[in-house]
Amino acid sequence: MSRLTSFIVALFLILCSPAFAQQEQEAPDLVAWNKLAEQAEQILESGSANDARLQTIRDEVVKWREKLKAGQGVNATRIATLKDQIAALGPAPAEGETESEEIAARRKELNEQLAALQAPGLQAVEAYGRADGIVAQIDQTLRARQNFALIRKTPAPINPANWTPAVAEAAHVATQIYDEAHSRWDSTGGMSGFTQRLPLIGGLLLVALLLLSQGRRWVDSLPSRLSARASERSRAALIFGVSLGQIAIPLIGVILVAAAVASTDLVDDWGMPLLRSIPAAGLSFFGGVWLARRLFPTADTAGQPPLPMSEERRAKARARATLLSAALALHQLFSRTILPLSGFNSQNDTNTVPQRISEASAGVWHFLLVLFGAFCLFRLCTVLRGLRMTEASAAPDYRIRVVNFLTMVGRVIALATPVLVALGYVTAGNAMLWALVRTLALVGLLIILQDFIADFYAMAKGGDQSARDALMPVLFGFALILLSLPLFALIWGARPSDLVEAWTKAQQGFSFGGVRLSPMAILTFLIVFAVGYSLTGFVQGAFRSSILPKTRLDAGGQNAVTSIIGYVGVALAAVFAVTSAGIDLTSLAFVAGALSVGIGFGMQQVVSNFVSGIILLVERPIAVGDWIEVGGQQGIVRRMAVRATQIETFDRTQVIVPNSNLITQPVTNWTRGSLAGRIVVPVTVAHGSDSRQVAEILREIAEDQPTVLVNPAPAVMLRGITADGLNFELRAILADINGGTGVVSEINHQILQRFAENGIVLPGSTRPARDIFVHEQHEEGAELS
Repeated sequence: MSRLTSFIVALFLILCSPAFAQQEQEAPDLVAWNKLAEQAEQILESGSANDARLQTIRDEVVKWREKLKAGQGVNATRIATLKDQIAALGPAPAEGETESEEIAARRKELNEQLAALQAPGLQAVEAYGRADGIVAQIDQTLRARQNFALIRKTPAPINPANWTPAVAEAAHVATQIYDEAHSRWDSTGGMSGFTQRLPLIGGLLLVALLLLSQGRRWVDSLPSRLSARASERSRAALIFGVSLGQIAIPLIGVILVAAAVASTDLVDDWGMPLLRSIPAAGLSFFGGVWLARRLFPTADTAGQPPLPMSEERRAKARARATLLSAALALHQLFSRTILPLSGFNSQNDTNTVPQRISEASAGVWHFLLVLFGAFCLFRLCTVLRGLRMTEASAAPDYRIRVVNFLTMVGRVIALATPVLVALGYVTAGNAMLWALVRTLALVGLLIILQDFIADFYAMAKGGDQSARDALMPVLFGFALILLSLPLFALIWGARPSDLVEAWTKAQQGFSFGGVRLSPMAILTFLIVFAVGYSLTGFVQGAFRSSILPKTRLDAGGQNAVTSIIGYVGVALAAVFAVTSAGIDLTSLAFVAGALSVGIGFGMQQVVSNFVSGIILLVERPIAVGDWIEVGGQQGIVRRMAVRATQIETFDRTQVIVPNSNLITQPVTNWTRGSLAGRIVVPVTVAHGSDSRQVAEILREIAEDQPTVLVNPAPAVMLRGITADGLNFELRAILADINGGTGVVSEINHQILQRFAENGIVLPGSTRPARDIFVHEQHEEGAELS
């Protein structure tokens, strides 16, 4: 109880803290903003600024836009107070009407103050729209430039005239790096300076050598040892955690090598860009190798492979994925530093050598890299294509379909991109090929993470492997896919500013029926409704278990009270959630009208059942446990819901009766108000029977039954005299009609017994069994005499 209270208080403070923390906003400096806006608009109109300059202007305008958005709430508290004061004066007089001079003067004064206070906010609204327009114009310009760079044709690399300059320019870059190192060797003291830095350089290289050789070998062998020693329920999760060292340890070694080279002070403008690109290239390579080993594991390091493949195909895929990682690492090392035209946003490269090689020469080197990468991609996709579900594999079907689709696309792109680059569309070819490679890597990472989540959940549930297919891991996997969507967008050319702008627009929300919904409003609605729903369940449980059992209400009344509490609680939770999310219910008028039309035509039965359910809970003509008959069905009421009532018949079948039927059709309730009920037992005896004796016997039999009430006493009536016999009817009131069938059966047994004892003949028999026995006895005596 204390935890629940603490959670509610904390959530209330979180939701209400913005309202308490809100302070009066200061009006933004509109003069400075207008000056910046005019400059930005002039630059955009001239089209002279490069992408970096436009991005700088955009960042400044975005900062101003946030200030202007905050400035829209200037004087909000005072404005609200003035509106309340004006409302307190009453409605303004209609045309042709007048009001007292004092009230009119006061109203005029307050309206003037209100207009003065609203002016800064209105100006901020106008300025915000201008800032938003400038940001949109800059984004449009940058996207247009990016599209132009992608489709721009450069000198074809298959032209032999470009091959010699390409080698010469690459040699020139290498010469510049060497000359830079030679010149800095002299400027840093030569051998004496190098000797002073030797301990640091040697230490970094020694640690890097150990990490790259022994460390990696130890990490590679550790999963196999853990696979043999770890318990079944923790093996997969532990192997995954340890396998991350296959990325971290060699990557640290590569970074230490780069740091050792940088500590020599022999690299500067020419060598430093390459040195800075080494960690990214190392991450691409070692990350790709790790992905290959996790996606296509050996038999001794994985319990359940992520994809249904034979061991031979997994070995081929692992080797080809490693080669593709090497191709991506080479592209990552030289692109954007030495080679232009490297793909999306390559026109904005900043960390480059002082003079990159020309576009014609870059096309030649890019063509070689693209050929290598496309060859590796095609061979990998060839191995992966045509995956099929197998009985031994637990891989989801959607995963196989996604992999098959990507391999099909990959084969097409692997064939198309070398052709594009050969024709001179170098930037487009690079963008398509390497973006697809990164997409495959990200999809593989999602597959691995989903399996890890499932393994971890199974381990937390005590090693039950069936828990891998539970709902919770599936939900986490789905959330993981949603969180990865921005990464896919970045891979395929989106800029970080585009994602930020998309999130800003999403926060502003969308209009629906005059109501603006935003992610925060929806999240607030869900949180408040969830808390309200939980509190409703808690209150229902308290009433059901603690309060209602101590009252005089029967089980049906307690169930009705609990149900009504649930409906009221859910309704209040919905109302509080809507108001907390800032949704104006008055704006939903036309939506309500549209819904009323839909209800009138398509949902009238649902609404009728709902209203009938409420009526049943309030009036309580039936309750849980009652024996009722409706629509030709008899049974015990087991459950009453808002739409239908569940009846269990006497042959143990479940019948769902719509609540509207219980209101509109005749319903027989055998046990409502009292369990007492009447039974009627018809009896027919042969002609010649003593009617008084028959009536007396039937009355005695009824009175002997323990559940038959004495008051009113059982009644026996001679209902008719027919050709078949005398028709009697025994009527008795039972204390509990639920046992009526058993009582009737027992009465019939006793009727047969008593009628036989008293010589009463039933129709269809000539003489009672006792008479036959007596006559036979007399005949035997005569013969003996």
